Amino acid sequence: MSLERAVAPDPYDLLPEVPSFTVTSTDVTDGQPLDELFAHTSVGGKNLSPQLAWSGFPDETRGFVVTCFDPDAPTGSGFWHWVLVNLPATVTELARGVDPLPGEAFCVRNDYGESSYGGAAPPPGDRPHRYVFAVHAIDVDKLEVPPEASPAYVGFNLAFHTLARATIRPTFQVKG
Repeated sequence: MSLERAVAPDPYDLLPEVPSFTVTSTDVTDGQPLDELFAHTSVGGKNLSPQLAWSGFPDETRGFVVTCFDPDAPTGSGFWHWVLVNLPATVTELARGVDPLPGEAFCVRNDYGESSYGGAAPPPGDRPHRYVFAVHAIDVDKLEVPPEASPAYVGFNLAFHTLARATIRPTFQVKG
């Protein structure tokens, strides 16, 4: 099987523009490889979500949604690794491997079929994949989505409630 294909666009380049704010991490660096701690167990990782912190979001922010998406997955639709909804506006940091989730926050099903963080696991020998961690500042206390919602449904709702967005894009590759 060949993994040759065009490079997918960054998903946030295709959406209406919104203001940005700052997201930082003691665990991941923009444009740099993820540590195996944050990779899926299927490729020898520990499947831990990285530490993330954010600041500079709009004053009218009422909540946050945190997502991780791999646009480089050879699927035609990318791969959702993490969709964490309904974080309170008072939460501006997630610890590494965050558990329990704060407030009434919950994860919807990722593309592994699990309601949790799912680490990086690109096909062995494929080019480095980008993992777009995004923090979305929203204008409502909670998105009206059920726990069984799909990531696409969450994204659709975010289109109507995102005030601003912060992103960090580490990479990961499994050598062939």
